[in-house]
Amino acid sequence: MDAQGRGRVEDIDPADQWVLNPETGEYELRLAPSAPQSRVPGQRGAGGTGRASRRRGAPASASTSAPAPEREVPPPRRRRTAPEEPPPGRRGRRRPAKKSKGKKILLWTGGTMALVVLAAGTAGYLYLQHLNDNIESLPDDGAGTGGFQKDQAINILLIGTDKRTGSGNEGYGDNGSAGHADTTILLHVSKDRSNATALSIPRDLIVDIPDCPTTQEDGSTKVIPGSTDVRFNQSLGQSGRTPSCTMRTVTELTGVRPDNFMVADFNAVKTLTSAVGGVEVCLAKDINDPDSHLNLPAGKHTIEGEDALAFVRTRHSVGFGGDLSRIEIQQQFLSSLMRKLKSNDTLTSPSKMVKLAEAGTKALTVDSTLDDIGKLKDLGLELGKLNTKNLSFVTVPVRDNPAEKVKATVVLQEEPARQVFDMIKEDVSFTEVKKKESEKEKKEKAAVAARLEGEKSDPSEVRVRVLNGGAPDGSAQRELLYLQNEAGVTKSENAGDADAEVARTTLEYAPDQADQARALAEILGLSGAAMKPGESVTNAQGLPTMTLTLGKDFKGAGVKLDAASAEAPEEARKSTADKVECAK
Repeated sequence: MDAQGRGRVEDIDPADQWVLNPETGEYELRLAPSAPQSRVPGQRGAGGTGRASRRRGAPASASTSAPAPEREVPPPRRRRTAPEEPPPGRRGRRRPAKKSKGKKILLWTGGTMALVVLAAGTAGYLYLQHLNDNIESLPDDGAGTGGFQKDQAINILLIGTDKRTGSGNEGYGDNGSAGHADTTILLHVSKDRSNATALSIPRDLIVDIPDCPTTQEDGSTKVIPGSTDVRFNQSLGQSGRTPSCTMRTVTELTGVRPDNFMVADFNAVKTLTSAVGGVEVCLAKDINDPDSHLNLPAGKHTIEGEDALAFVRTRHSVGFGGDLSRIEIQQQFLSSLMRKLKSNDTLTSPSKMVKLAEAGTKALTVDSTLDDIGKLKDLGLELGKLNTKNLSFVTVPVRDNPAEKVKATVVLQEEPARQVFDMIKEDVSFTEVKKKESEKEKKEKAAVAARLEGEKSDPSEVRVRVLNGGAPDGSAQRELLYLQNEAGVTKSENAGDADAEVARTTLEYAPDQADQARALAEILGLSGAAMKPGESVTNAQGLPTMTLTLGKDFKGAGVKLDAASAEAPEEARKSTADKVECAK
């Protein structure tokens, strides 16, 4: 994909033509009085082949059978006059305050604080049809969920490739590369939009790549065989693999199934940083890296274009000189970029927003469920609800590959990596999110917490039956064996499958069993929210028994269940987007 060669609008500079109408609070296209007026820049005439005409399915002959009628030039705009006095007893109509227009602009462009590739979506209100024609897409081949949902947590897979497209990129990347997964970030946005996690996956991480059903150019489907114990970056480009295969690899690695993917090449960094007028970065030392072409002295710099690309590609001159060091400098760069995108200098500048929209939609390839600027705009607005201080950058915990004498690849640190993956799956924030609670919410929260307070029975006195309500097959029996043999809960029994699947594990108990419930909650790591005061049931011996229902969050026999109380492991390198850091 040549990011510079598609979607051009001839003889029109959108940044100059679009202006804010103070009467309506909307952007409108203003051309010279002798030119036809259009509300959609880039709209094609009757002989065009734009996306709108293709979607309508009009035959080619119809597009050339008759010339398009000329539009009349609108009459000159009327001068403003003093408003007439309203009739007695009636209030005059008030003009909307200027503050409301500013809020409207912020609403339209709110998503621009998200990762660089999402800025284009929020600018989409400016001229939808033209931007639609810019967008390139690829099938997700069923690897995704079918697209993000506004009322659910969001998982977007962001992929930066080493494919050399566009002029000026001859000195970068592997010559002739099909475009591997050079930089990969799984962006998780919480269901309540209070926080987000950007999980960086090292390109040299050893993984298993599954078989990948992949749509071919002729529309047929080919299953590309998987590979075991290979670098993660081979999930894209190698053997004809597409981004849908990278999605499948991420799902197998983390247990998190992405909703959508977005792919950017070298030009995305260059064009988007130039569109916002540069991004400020900080170096703790002088850097002269002939491989990435970065040559900057220590201190703060505002970089764009070629310098920005050189900055995110450098690795030999920072940290330990490896890919993990490059990941850290990329995270610092993205944090700075998002602060710039969220600044008033960007959000309230129509010209910058138009340039961002142009650059973003030309530089990106998205999955087919995002092949519409309206969907990108909706996604951007959801992400615009985030605060940068609650956006965490985290790297998958890894260690040097012990099978190698010369260290070139890395492998998972199993336990901390699983903890990181579980926190994302359970929608747990890596930062402390402070929320304003109503008095009712405070009382409800206190009541839930109180369920854990009080005396606890001895484990030998706890009577409970275990049901499987969505955990893997055999989980109830394995948990029963743990309770009886290791936790001392000898009065426990396997009651088979629950009537319906549940997302979270719950413990139902009668009021007179509260001391037993607290004891079992401590053993299993249950939160107060997982404890459900209700009724007991009678077991085969006619004795009252509590009911433990294992949900889809069940992690294994003896594993603590309350992910909400978890903290990010020390092995996970973590930073937040609101902090200014200098590359070392």
